[in-house]
Amino acid sequence: MHQDITPLCAADIQDQLKKRFAYLSGGRGQDGSPVITFPDYPAFSDVPDKEFQNVMTYLTSIPSLQDAGIGFILVIDRRQDKWTSVKASVLRIAASFPANLQLVLVLRPTGFFQRTLSDLAFKFNRDDFKMKVPVIMLSSVPELHGYIDKSQLTEDLGGTLDYCHTRWLCHRTAIEGFALMVKQTAQMLQSFGTELAETELPNDVQSTSSVLCVHTEKKDKAKEDMRLALDEGQSILESIREPLSKSPEQSLNQDQLDNQTTVQRLLAQLNETEAAFDEFWAKHQQKLEQCLQLRHFEQDFREVKAALDALAQKIATFTDVGNSLAHVEHLLKDLAGFEEKSSAAVERARALSLEGEQLIDNKHYAVDSIRPKCHELQHLCDQFAAEVTQRRGLLNKSLELHGLLEASMKWCDEGIYLLASQPVDKCQSQDGAEAALQEIEKFLENGAENKIQELNKIYQDYEPILTQDLMEHVQKVFQKQESMEEMFHRRQASLKKLAAKQMRPVQPVAPRPEALTKSPCPSPGVRRGSENSSSEGSTLRRGPYRRAKSEMSESRQGRGSSTGDEEESLAILRRHVMNELLDTERVYVEELLCVLEGYAAEMDNPLMAHLISTGLQNKKDVLFGNMEEIYHFHNRIFLRELENYIDCPELVGRCFLERMEEFQIYEKYCQNKPRSESLWRQCSDCPFFQECQKKLDHKLSLDSYLLKPVQRITKYQLLLKEMLKYSKSCEGAEDLQEALSSILGILKAVNDSMHLIAITGYDGNLSDLGKLLMQGSFSVWTDHKKGHSKVKDLARFKPMQRHLFLHEKAVLFCKKREENGEGYEKAPSYSYKQSLNMTAVGITENVKGDVKKFEIWYNAREEVYIIQAPTPEIKAAWVNEIRKVLTSQLQACREASQHRALEQSQSLPLPASSSTSPSKGNTRNIKKLEERKTDPLSLEGYVSSTTLPKPPEKGKASPTSPDKKAKRHEVKSDPTPFGLRGWSKTSHPLEAPEDNDGWSSAEEPINSSDAEEEGGMGPRKLVPGKYTVVVDDEKGGPHTLAVRSGDMVEVVQEGDEGLWYVRNLTSSKEGWVPASSLSMLLGKSSSAQCLSSSESSAGSALLSNSSSCSESCGAPLSDLQG
Repeated sequence: MHQDITPLCAADIQDQLKKRFAYLSGGRGQDGSPVITFPDYPAFSDVPDKEFQNVMTYLTSIPSLQDAGIGFILVIDRRQDKWTSVKASVLRIAASFPANLQLVLVLRPTGFFQRTLSDLAFKFNRDDFKMKVPVIMLSSVPELHGYIDKSQLTEDLGGTLDYCHTRWLCHRTAIEGFALMVKQTAQMLQSFGTELAETELPNDVQSTSSVLCVHTEKKDKAKEDMRLALDEGQSILESIREPLSKSPEQSLNQDQLDNQTTVQRLLAQLNETEAAFDEFWAKHQQKLEQCLQLRHFEQDFREVKAALDALAQKIATFTDVGNSLAHVEHLLKDLAGFEEKSSAAVERARALSLEGEQLIDNKHYAVDSIRPKCHELQHLCDQFAAEVTQRRGLLNKSLELHGLLEASMKWCDEGIYLLASQPVDKCQSQDGAEAALQEIEKFLENGAENKIQELNKIYQDYEPILTQDLMEHVQKVFQKQESMEEMFHRRQASLKKLAAKQMRPVQPVAPRPEALTKSPCPSPGVRRGSENSSSEGSTLRRGPYRRAKSEMSESRQGRGSSTGDEEESLAILRRHVMNELLDTERVYVEELLCVLEGYAAEMDNPLMAHLISTGLQNKKDVLFGNMEEIYHFHNRIFLRELENYIDCPELVGRCFLERMEEFQIYEKYCQNKPRSESLWRQCSDCPFFQECQKKLDHKLSLDSYLLKPVQRITKYQLLLKEMLKYSKSCEGAEDLQEALSSILGILKAVNDSMHLIAITGYDGNLSDLGKLLMQGSFSVWTDHKKGHSKVKDLARFKPMQRHLFLHEKAVLFCKKREENGEGYEKAPSYSYKQSLNMTAVGITENVKGDVKKFEIWYNAREEVYIIQAPTPEIKAAWVNEIRKVLTSQLQACREASQHRALEQSQSLPLPASSSTSPSKGNTRNIKKLEERKTDPLSLEGYVSSTTLPKPPEKGKASPTSPDKKAKRHEVKSDPTPFGLRGWSKTSHPLEAPEDNDGWSSAEEPINSSDAEEEGGMGPRKLVPGKYTVVVDDEKGGPHTLAVRSGDMVEVVQEGDEGLWYVRNLTSSKEGWVPASSLSMLLGKSSSAQCLSSSESSAGSALLSNSSSCSESCGAPLSDLQG
């Protein structure tokens, strides 16, 4: 078995063994020698030498080395053969037997002749059979039994040994196959073990998991192979023992026992190999699992450390200690929210540290790598907690300090209220003075705890949080407190004198009623305060500063207050307005952030995806619009800049003016609002919204918060108006006025744009028509020269309801269509009908029979449109605006002509505009007008007919030119808001002044035809326009205008005390004229406003040219009619 050559196996020579010319029965001699039997095989001589040699070699290799060492006994059965064959067989066997022989027993032929022949031949040929062992010729089987026991011989030799050659061959094949399987399994396990031992541990989680998975699969396959081998061995062992199971009396022969021993030895070897492999695998698996745990720990450590570093950087930015009590509370809330959000990262870090400690306790192989990381995590968590605690401590200190400051300021305010509310007439008596004195002393006694006692102690106690700004604020509050105390001391001194006076009998006299209305320094809110004095609820309606204003107004009506007290009172009211602006701004920013984080961000959360309906998917931009852009603007920029004006609220208008361009983002939000509202109504029942609302603990649904930006942009103009009332004499009053005008302009632009986007059916690009100047609803009659007479008559008496959009280049006629639904779904749409190119448009400003009508005609009156406005004021505004458009077009044409003429002559100066007085400043004023028209936020140049302009100074533009001060609040469009919830249709326009009641849009357009009547007119009512003078009046004073019969004049607008501002277009002079004189001068002359040359007098020819560019610029541009 230790030979270098590969031993033969039964499977290799199976066919040769099946011939059964020799077999190993398993019998033994008396000394244990193995017996090989050569049965009677007639074709023995035909067996090739190679086959014979293989069979002999294999049979002699089966017994154990010990038995084979004794020597083999050969039993050659030749009873049915001839002597010659016996001789040849014995000689062949003796010559090629590969092992030791102990004895050769030959059963010679049984025939008489052959037996005799064999005896004689054996005697004479004994030398031929000389072998190392004796050869014994046996005549019969019983003789054989003398050498070998019957129990060791097979039945064909007269023995009792149970032998089946086929079974023997099957056992041998199976045992040898099993031995080979055991050997291969051992080799495979050894190779696999070597691979495992040489595997390098990966450095990342994925690779480690992959290696562990691959090795586990290979281990499972090896275990499966071992299980199959064990099953095979057990099966072979049971097959060997099968005779014993059938007959207990039977026993196994020696070869069967050897086979059993071999299989048992192989099974034991296999079990030992499996046990060794299991032990090795357990160690390897543990190492791989620990490596995987380490890689997970290292990965989590990197993530957690990065999160903690980010938190440390974030907490380092929390340096602000606040500039007011509300601000500090807001910062504390932000810190608490930040701490709550960061708690997850901190808890994860602490849990990871505990996990690392457990790995160390479980005797992890990488203890030296894990322990430092655990310590670092604990240090970072403790450091972050200490930073948060320190930050909270500073903010609590700041909160305490601001609480003291607020209490002191409140005490000062209440003191001012107290001093302002003490009636002077009652203090003139001794009892009244004593009562007032007691009231002051009680106030000083009760408010002692609200005072700042020692300034140095404040500096010492709050040194860690005292920034330069905060220190200045503390000083200001302390100075105010000292000033307040000084005021009280002065009042106390006065009252003590009054209380100590010896009273003489004096008849009390009530103050004259006129004194109540002649206060030298009236408050901006006196009139409103007196009007509201009858209603307690209205006095309390607008908060403490309203109530304070009313009380101080009543006090000033009873006595004359000093200028210092009034300024202090106004400063308090301004501060209250500023506080409201800041507080509401902070709340607004918080609400936007809450919506963005609680709703918008959750729409991208995979854990919430199952709650989002199909109609809501990928619709975040539609639902929220540009709310995130609005939030970032207010949070990062506007709120911080507003806080810089907390100590000078009267200058807050500058903050609005500096950021006015950024406020344009609200136009985009409002334009998207109808789409957002429609989507909300479709998906409001979605479980996603309900879940988010539940998490946020909101009482109101999302749609209420989506309306916040719309409400906020309208709130600014109210606060600016309030601030302006209390800042009339302050430095920033002009900026406040301009900021208010700009905010109103933005509201109007938003309103107009939302009307504009509702136009349907227009094929072109609306942006090509230029800036939208005005829009509104009118009744329209049409009268076309080329039309059928019946169509003319029908058009004359049945007006169409049209919504007009006046652009710089065209006027659009649309039909307004109300939609069914609620909220934004009820917003109207406008169906486009036709458009008129402004280069071919003319106007007739007055139509007989109705002061609300005017004409727009097209292509030299081929098409005439009679427009009826809801009110005369709206008509005047539209006529003025159309006039400006036509005048600007004419001016452009004239300048082009002048340039061409200048190129030819090089000597002619540019002509002055017909709408301005001939002065040196005309060209400059025209440029300013053009600049103002290009300003998207400017409301200049649009003055209502009720506004009184100041007389023009020398060198200035005429009253019709845009004036920045007087024309900022002009209404240019129909003020009906477009679909904004909470804006009533009958309310005043957003951009209109409070006292302009004539601009209400509540009046519905007239739906019936207005037939013009000849004669029967009542007293003439003056309206702005152009007229011909019929009576001379040359008595012009320094501020009145001298005119002559036949002069063409323009009535610009009505002023106070019955004066009208008039421009003489013939003499280019202008001035004020009394209304009575003007009516007499004009008599019953018809308006010269019609721009048609066929209906105008000679004196109005210039006006005709100035109102229609089609006559002076050559051919009109292409018609825009639909």
